[in-house]
Amino acid sequence: MAGFRSLAYQVRDARNDRALRRHSLRRCLERFAPYGHRATWWHLCDRHGIAPEDRGADPLRLVAALEELEDARAVWLEYERQFAERRRREKHDGVRRPEWAWSGSGDAVVRCADPGVRPEGTLGEVLRRLIAALESEPGTACPVCGEEELRWPAALPGPSAWAGAWSWDGPVCGGCGIVVPRPALVEAAVGHQAAGAAGAA
Repeated sequence: MAGFRSLAYQVRDARNDRALRRHSLRRCLERFAPYGHRATWWHLCDRHGIAPEDRGADPLRLVAALEELEDARAVWLEYERQFAERRRREKHDGVRRPEWAWSGSGDAVVRCADPGVRPEGTLGEVLRRLIAALESEPGTACPVCGEEELRWPAALPGPSAWAGAWSWDGPVCGGCGIVVPRPALVEAAVGHQAAGAAGAA
Protein backbone atom coordinates (compact mmCIF):
# COMPACT_ATOMS: atom_id res chain seq x y z
CA MET A 1 0.00 0.00 0.00
CA ALA A 2 1.46 3.36 -1.06
CA GLY A 3 2.30 5.81 1.70
CA PHE A 4 1.64 9.54 1.81
CA ARG A 5 5.02 10.51 0.35
CA SER A 6 4.74 8.07 -2.54
CA LEU A 7 1.29 9.37 -3.39
CA ALA A 8 2.50 12.97 -3.14
CA TYR A 9 5.27 12.12 -5.62
CA GLN A 10 2.65 10.80 -8.03
CA VAL A 11 0.70 14.05 -7.76
CA ARG A 12 3.82 16.01 -8.73
CA ASP A 13 5.03 13.62 -11.44
CA ALA A 14 4.41 15.40 -14.76
CA ARG A 15 4.66 12.07 -16.58
CA ASN A 16 1.34 11.00 -15.04
CA ASP A 17 -1.90 12.04 -16.68
CA ARG A 18 -4.24 14.45 -14.91
CA ALA A 19 -6.68 11.77 -13.81
CA LEU A 20 -3.95 9.80 -12.05
CA ARG A 21 -2.53 12.91 -10.39
CA ARG A 22 -5.97 13.84 -9.08
CA HIS A 23 -6.58 10.27 -7.93
CA SER A 24 -3.25 10.27 -6.10
CA LEU A 25 -4.21 13.48 -4.28
CA ARG A 26 -7.49 11.90 -3.21
CA ARG A 27 -5.57 8.88 -1.94
CA CYS A 28 -3.32 11.18 0.10
CA LEU A 29 -6.46 11.96 2.09
CA GLU A 30 -6.66 8.28 3.06
CA ARG A 31 -3.39 8.89 4.94
CA PHE A 32 -4.06 12.37 6.29
CA ALA A 33 -7.37 14.24 6.26
CA PRO A 34 -7.67 16.60 9.24
CA TYR A 35 -11.34 17.48 8.60
CA GLY A 36 -12.29 13.95 7.57
CA HIS A 37 -11.97 12.73 3.97
CA ARG A 38 -14.90 14.48 2.31
CA ALA A 39 -14.63 17.76 4.21
CA THR A 40 -10.87 17.97 3.59
CA TRP A 41 -11.35 17.30 -0.12
CA TRP A 42 -14.05 19.95 -0.43
CA HIS A 43 -11.86 22.40 1.49
CA LEU A 44 -8.90 21.85 -0.86
CA CYS A 45 -11.13 22.10 -3.92
CA ASP A 46 -12.68 25.37 -2.74
CA ARG A 47 -9.36 26.97 -1.83
CA HIS A 48 -7.55 25.95 -5.01
CA GLY A 49 -10.29 26.23 -7.63
CA ILE A 50 -10.71 22.54 -8.33
CA ALA A 51 -14.10 21.14 -9.29
CA PRO A 52 -14.60 18.18 -6.90
CA GLU A 53 -15.58 15.79 -9.73
CA ASP A 54 -13.15 17.12 -12.36
CA ARG A 55 -10.84 14.25 -13.34
CA GLY A 56 -8.86 16.56 -15.62
CA ALA A 57 -8.08 19.24 -13.04
CA ASP A 58 -5.19 21.65 -13.65
CA PRO A 59 -2.02 19.96 -12.31
CA LEU A 60 -0.77 23.27 -10.89
CA ARG A 61 -3.91 23.51 -8.76
CA LEU A 62 -3.51 19.90 -7.65
CA VAL A 63 0.07 20.55 -6.56
CA ALA A 64 -0.96 23.72 -4.71
CA ALA A 65 -3.61 21.72 -2.84
CA LEU A 66 -1.03 19.04 -2.07
CA GLU A 67 1.37 21.64 -0.68
CA GLU A 68 -1.30 22.90 1.70
CA LEU A 69 -2.00 19.34 2.83
CA GLU A 70 1.72 18.64 3.29
CA ASP A 71 2.16 21.74 5.43
CA ALA A 72 -0.71 20.69 7.70
CA ARG A 73 0.66 17.15 7.95
CA ALA A 74 4.08 18.48 8.96
CA VAL A 75 2.46 20.62 11.67
CA TRP A 76 0.59 17.65 13.11
CA LEU A 77 3.49 15.21 12.94
CA GLU A 78 5.68 17.69 14.82
CA TYR A 79 3.01 18.04 17.50
CA GLU A 80 2.80 14.26 17.86
CA ARG A 81 6.60 14.02 18.10
CA GLN A 82 6.80 16.68 20.82
CA PHE A 83 3.90 15.14 22.72
CA ALA A 84 5.52 11.70 22.68
CA GLU A 85 8.80 13.15 23.97
CA ARG A 86 7.01 14.98 26.78
CA ARG A 87 5.15 11.85 27.83
CA ARG A 88 8.38 9.85 27.92
CA ARG A 89 9.95 12.46 30.20
CA GLU A 90 6.90 12.51 32.46
CA LYS A 91 6.84 8.73 32.76
CA HIS A 92 10.55 8.74 33.56
CA ASP A 93 9.79 11.22 36.34
CA GLY A 94 7.00 9.02 37.67
CA VAL A 95 4.09 11.04 36.30
CA ARG A 96 1.44 8.44 35.46
CA ARG A 97 -1.66 10.55 35.19
CA PRO A 98 -3.90 9.68 32.24
CA GLU A 99 -3.52 12.21 29.47
CA TRP A 100 -5.18 12.43 26.09
CA ALA A 101 -3.17 12.14 22.90
CA TRP A 102 -4.12 11.63 19.32
CA SER A 103 -2.40 8.39 18.41
CA GLY A 104 -3.65 7.90 14.89
CA SER A 105 -2.42 9.17 11.54
CA GLY A 106 -4.09 12.56 11.72
CA ASP A 107 -7.41 11.56 10.21
CA ALA A 108 -10.27 13.83 11.30
CA VAL A 109 -8.33 15.54 14.09
CA VAL A 110 -10.46 18.63 13.39
CA ARG A 111 -13.52 16.70 12.30
CA CYS A 112 -16.27 18.72 10.65
CA ALA A 113 -19.78 17.62 11.59
CA ASP A 114 -21.04 18.89 8.21
CA PRO A 115 -18.48 18.66 5.36
CA GLY A 116 -19.96 21.83 3.90
CA VAL A 117 -19.24 23.90 7.03
CA ARG A 118 -15.53 24.32 7.67
CA PRO A 119 -13.13 26.72 9.40
CA GLU A 120 -11.61 29.72 7.66
CA GLY A 121 -7.93 29.59 6.75
CA THR A 122 -5.52 26.94 5.56
CA LEU A 123 -5.39 23.50 7.11
CA GLY A 124 -2.05 24.34 8.70
CA GLU A 125 -3.40 27.53 10.28
CA VAL A 126 -6.37 25.68 11.75
CA LEU A 127 -4.18 22.90 13.15
CA ARG A 128 -1.83 25.45 14.72
CA ARG A 129 -4.80 27.04 16.50
CA LEU A 130 -5.99 23.65 17.73
CA ILE A 131 -2.54 22.64 18.96
CA ALA A 132 -2.12 25.95 20.78
CA ALA A 133 -5.39 25.23 22.59
CA LEU A 134 -4.43 21.64 23.44
CA GLU A 135 -1.15 22.91 24.92
CA SER A 136 -2.90 25.62 26.95
CA GLU A 137 -5.43 25.55 29.76
CA PRO A 138 -8.86 24.24 28.68
CA GLY A 139 -11.44 26.87 27.83
CA THR A 140 -15.14 27.29 27.21
CA ALA A 141 -15.10 28.31 23.52
CA CYS A 142 -14.09 26.75 20.21
CA PRO A 143 -10.28 26.60 20.05
CA VAL A 144 -10.29 27.27 16.31
CA CYS A 145 -12.62 30.25 15.86
CA GLY A 146 -13.44 31.37 19.42
CA GLU A 147 -17.19 30.83 19.03
CA GLU A 148 -18.89 30.24 22.38
CA GLU A 149 -22.01 28.58 20.95
CA LEU A 150 -21.25 24.88 21.26
CA ARG A 151 -24.00 22.37 20.54
CA TRP A 152 -24.00 18.74 21.60
CA PRO A 153 -25.94 16.31 19.42
CA ALA A 154 -28.96 14.80 21.10
CA ALA A 155 -27.94 11.88 23.31
CA LEU A 156 -29.50 8.47 22.98
CA PRO A 157 -31.88 7.59 25.83
CA GLY A 158 -30.52 5.57 28.74
CA PRO A 159 -28.33 6.11 31.79
CA SER A 160 -25.10 5.34 29.91
CA ALA A 161 -25.80 7.53 26.89
CA TRP A 162 -22.38 9.21 27.10
CA ALA A 163 -20.44 6.48 28.88
CA GLY A 164 -18.95 5.02 25.74
CA ALA A 165 -18.30 8.31 23.96
CA TRP A 166 -14.94 8.59 22.24
CA SER A 167 -12.63 10.83 24.26
CA TRP A 168 -12.14 13.07 21.24
CA ASP A 169 -15.84 13.68 20.60
CA GLY A 170 -17.24 16.94 21.88
CA PRO A 171 -19.84 19.54 20.97
CA VAL A 172 -20.17 21.02 17.49
CA CYS A 173 -19.02 24.62 17.13
CA GLY A 174 -21.82 26.92 15.99
CA GLY A 175 -19.29 29.04 14.11
CA CYS A 176 -16.78 26.98 12.13
CA GLY A 177 -18.56 23.62 12.43
CA ILE A 178 -15.79 21.50 13.94
CA VAL A 179 -16.38 18.85 16.56
CA VAL A 180 -14.55 20.48 19.47
CA PRO A 181 -12.15 18.07 21.22
CA ARG A 182 -13.10 17.48 24.84
CA PRO A 183 -9.51 18.06 26.05
CA ALA A 184 -9.78 21.66 24.80
CA LEU A 185 -12.77 22.35 27.07
CA VAL A 186 -13.00 22.75 30.83
CA GLU A 187 -14.86 19.94 32.59
CA ALA A 188 -17.68 22.29 33.55
CA ALA A 189 -18.32 23.15 29.90
CA VAL A 190 -18.24 19.50 28.85
CA GLY A 191 -20.56 18.41 31.64
CA HIS A 192 -22.99 21.29 31.15
CA GLN A 193 -23.24 20.84 27.39
CA ALA A 194 -23.60 17.05 27.56
CA ALA A 195 -26.22 17.26 30.28
CA GLY A 196 -28.18 19.77 28.21
CA ALA A 197 -28.15 17.51 25.18
CA ALA A 198 -29.19 14.51 27.26
CA GLY A 199 -32.04 16.48 28.78
CA ALA A 200 -33.27 17.57 25.37
CA ALA A 201 -33.33 14.01 24.05
